[in-house]
Amino acid sequence: MGRYVARRLLQMIPVFLGTTLLIFLMVHSLPGDPVLAMFGDKGADPATLAAKRHELGLDKSLPEQYFAYMRDMILHFDFGTQIRNGRPVTEVLGEAFPVTLQLAFLAFTFELLFGIGLGIIAGLRAGRLADNAILIFTLLIISIPVFVLGFLIKMQFAFNLGWIAPNVSTEVNWDELIAPAIVLGGLSLAYVARLTRTTMAENLRADYMRTAIAKGLPKRRIIGVHLMRNSMIPVVTFLGTDIGALMGGAVVTEKIFNIKGVGGLIAESISRREGTTLVGLVTILVIVYLVTSLLIDLLYAVLDPRIRYA
Repeated sequence: MGRYVARRLLQMIPVFLGTTLLIFLMVHSLPGDPVLAMFGDKGADPATLAAKRHELGLDKSLPEQYFAYMRDMILHFDFGTQIRNGRPVTEVLGEAFPVTLQLAFLAFTFELLFGIGLGIIAGLRAGRLADNAILIFTLLIISIPVFVLGFLIKMQFAFNLGWIAPNVSTEVNWDELIAPAIVLGGLSLAYVARLTRTTMAENLRADYMRTAIAKGLPKRRIIGVHLMRNSMIPVVTFLGTDIGALMGGAVVTEKIFNIKGVGGLIAESISRREGTTLVGLVTILVIVYLVTSLLIDLLYAVLDPRIRYA
């Protein structure tokens, strides 16, 4: 196990470097001049623009900028400085990341409990009324775009019923994030439910299940140990990759509910051409993806004892 973890950590290095390089190049290929955008319609003389570009290091070539960025990030954990207001990107990340972490945690809990719960009910009653109802319900959720679902929930529960606040306050409270979490985790919930249902329905017909029933094992043990552990492997794979997707995919949800998190900051950085901030945010998300993928691979051995890592 130790050798496998060490090998995976070494494999993460080229993946991390390649991903950050790709992101860096894509961000810096966006049209527009971020320094010129700082001055708005007033503009500035060429000497002032050149001095500002030199101060921010934007007058260097892309390889030099990338090398300086990676050096400061790895050695000093410095993600640079925002062009617009001169704040360190780490300070901005420190404010936005906990908010999105709260939102992603609630969305993940929502999709985990209800997605797996509905999938278990549908899988154990495959072909019956409950199974058909759950399949129709999940198909309906998949068919509704996130931005449509977000506006519908906001209009109905915030403006019509007054049950929730239309916008999340500056000091985020857990109860204010329930509606955004439902919107963010709704699509993943539907996929989790359908995936759980499919794997459970397939495993119910497997030979080891018939053997367990023939041995006279209690139904609770057959379902809770034999069926669930084997059925959860593909579901855990999806859930592991979805953690990063929840944090990075909150752009639309955070925009609708005016949440000052990573998603809203990404949208703002793109519109303002804040390349340094955008690269720093996406770099953090890359690290989240890499760590969660490693943890999911290690969890396989817990779910299925036949899996061994050399």
